[in-house]
Amino acid sequence: MSKKLKVVAVSGSVQQPSRTLVLLKALVAGLAQQLPIELHLIELSAVGPQFAGVLRREDLPAAVQADLQAIETADLLIAASPVYRASYTGLFKHLFDFVHHDALKNVPVLLAATGGSDRHALVIDHQLRPLFGFFQALSLPIGVYAAEADFAHYQIANPQLLERIERAVEAAVLSVNPHVQPTASAA
Repeated sequence: MSKKLKVVAVSGSVQQPSRTLVLLKALVAGLAQQLPIELHLIELSAVGPQFAGVLRREDLPAAVQADLQAIETADLLIAASPVYRASYTGLFKHLFDFVHHDALKNVPVLLAATGGSDRHALVIDHQLRPLFGFFQALSLPIGVYAAEADFAHYQIANPQLLERIERAVEAAVLSVNPHVQPTASAA
């Protein structure tokens, strides 16, 4: 791959600090070890107040318009949200309500979520996949879910989570360049 891959990473967390953001950054770091990337990070905790009450795209501030443009032109999207009442956050959905319905067609999307316990792990398949299915995006078959117990002081503490991140990154690398073998970090 000669050019940098345009990666847009969206954290649906509305709080700081955020385990969702920690997970998202770990996925991005793993990807950056495999491929040259140009990252556009969107943190809803920071930009959410700029669009929370906006109803039409043309009324959005320029910064949020730029975030939407980045999403709509991404080579790879990484979408992560904490579980809130059995789904992704409302602001996460509201952001994607502004994305043009054809913009993500055939774009690979790596899905991730965090929650209080393993009971919420199906949020990836039951909530996130249908959302990106609407956009005709290519949700990668491997998503990453992390429970509160996988973290200590907002750092990843579970080696099994690190393994799941590594497998998801490998799938993402293959999705954007099927002719390249990901470099395994462990032999």
